[in-house]
Amino acid sequence: MTKLAVAVGVAGALIAGAAMGADLPYRKEALPAPPPPPAFTWTGLYGGINIGYGFGNGDQDTGGLVGNFTHVSPSGAGLAGWSLTNNIQGVLGGGQVGYNYQINPWLVVGLEADIQAADLHTQTQGASATGPAPASVYLTQTKSVDWFGTLRGRIGVTPLIPNLLIFGSIGFAYGQVVHDFTVTAFGAPTGFPAVLGTGTVYDATNTGWTAGGGVEWFPLISHPVLSTFSVKVEYLYTDLGPNSINGGSYWATAPGSLFAFDHTSQTRFHTVRAGLNWHFNPFAPAPVVAKY
Repeated sequence: MTKLAVAVGVAGALIAGAAMGADLPYRKEALPAPPPPPAFTWTGLYGGINIGYGFGNGDQDTGGLVGNFTHVSPSGAGLAGWSLTNNIQGVLGGGQVGYNYQINPWLVVGLEADIQAADLHTQTQGASATGPAPASVYLTQTKSVDWFGTLRGRIGVTPLIPNLLIFGSIGFAYGQVVHDFTVTAFGAPTGFPAVLGTGTVYDATNTGWTAGGGVEWFPLISHPVLSTFSVKVEYLYTDLGPNSINGGSYWATAPGSLFAFDHTSQTRFHTVRAGLNWHFNPFAPAPVVAKY
């Protein structure tokens, strides 16, 4: 009987110990904390499109002529000078590619090239009188920029939020300038009227400089594709330099009547444009999108 009681006691103790062991908490090694998400950065390649409007600088183109107007006056000699308004304007659109590098949390530098198709044009008429010969001079000019491009350095800051970039840019500009200029001198001495005219066309690729600035913003949309796009608004002042047109007349109804002229025109304009950029640098970490 005694042995049976001892055996029952030992079995009960074993069962109770097992039950208490089952109730103890299970201890397992803690999982490592996930790494923090990468910080937002402007570093990387990008490309995009833009559309905008250009308007002239309000320049005054100047010129003059010297001539022998025997069809107007026996003295013949004549001089004239003039000033014509040159104010090209019109729509433009094109594309851009570039690279940004974020130096620190608030400073970004980069390089951007763009090419624009443009419909910038102007047409101006004017008149002048020669002296001492009383001949009148009528002037007509048309001017256009059909395309232009720039290569600019950029520097920007992010003083408010990391995904809002305020930038300035400056660099090289080039573009096609087409300038058509016509001079007509006419008079009516006793017996017959007479007209002398000449036209000259300048068509070349001019070079110059450009500078401006703007704002670019990453909306940080929670989408794998849309989160790689940014939008921008930008202003540029472009100077493609001066061009000169010169030429001489032919006589119409009065042998000996002729003139020579020279005309200088500036090609300077402002542009305001909006753009969309796709950022596709394969080595840059993805932007951080806040989730609430």
